[in-house]
Amino acid sequence: MAKRALVTGASTGIGAAIVRSLCASGYQVLATARREERLQELTDRCGANYVAADLTTDDGIAAVGEAIDTYGSIDVLVNCAGGALGMDTVVDGNVDDWRRMYEINVVGALRVTQLVLPHMKENGGDVVFISSTAGHGTYPGGAGYVAAKHAERQIPATLRLELVGFPVRIIDIAPGMVKTEEFTLNRLRGDVHATEKVYEGVEQPLVAEDIAEAVRWAVSLPPHVNIDSMIVRPVAQASNTLVARKK
Repeated sequence: MAKRALVTGASTGIGAAIVRSLCASGYQVLATARREERLQELTDRCGANYVAADLTTDDGIAAVGEAIDTYGSIDVLVNCAGGALGMDTVVDGNVDDWRRMYEINVVGALRVTQLVLPHMKENGGDVVFISSTAGHGTYPGGAGYVAAKHAERQIPATLRLELVGFPVRIIDIAPGMVKTEEFTLNRLRGDVHATEKVYEGVEQPLVAEDIAEAVRWAVSLPPHVNIDSMIVRPVAQASNTLVARKK
């Protein structure tokens, strides 16, 4: 019987690429995100199922819980929903943006994980977090997102200790610079020119499919092998702030 996977943040970018990759690998995939039209287009193409839900709301979490009950127990959860808002300094930081980033990146991942863990503790499974290299360092103008990703990173780090002895793998994959259609554009409030400057001169930034392949590989390993933490960067990026750019 094919394994069942749940992927959050599936309407675009890395999440959508993970859905396509797992479907191609024979998984039965349940995709979730806020935008139903995007989910419909994605799942029509790759054969996944979907539930439209805002994971920052009680109603959204309830909808995913009901979908799991209907769809069947989940063997692989990929917590990919997330995002960054703004590049404000700490002194100018927008509290609503900080709160929203924490809800999207941390609390949503926590609540979805809580939905699947009871079954996994009994029957085994994989919980994957798509965190960020922002959870391993910081940079000017990034404190809000950095704080959220540091917090998110502590969920798998703690879960791994709490679940030792249970047949559950806890996997944290932290991408560096990934060029997707929306992440930076959303962060920079739709400023197309500023978004292009982020990647200007960078030879081959990562793309969503690179991270999807990392997920596919990690969950395909023999069940006694756990990829605790994986940082994935393009060769052109040495750190959060040091990137090689061609003139």
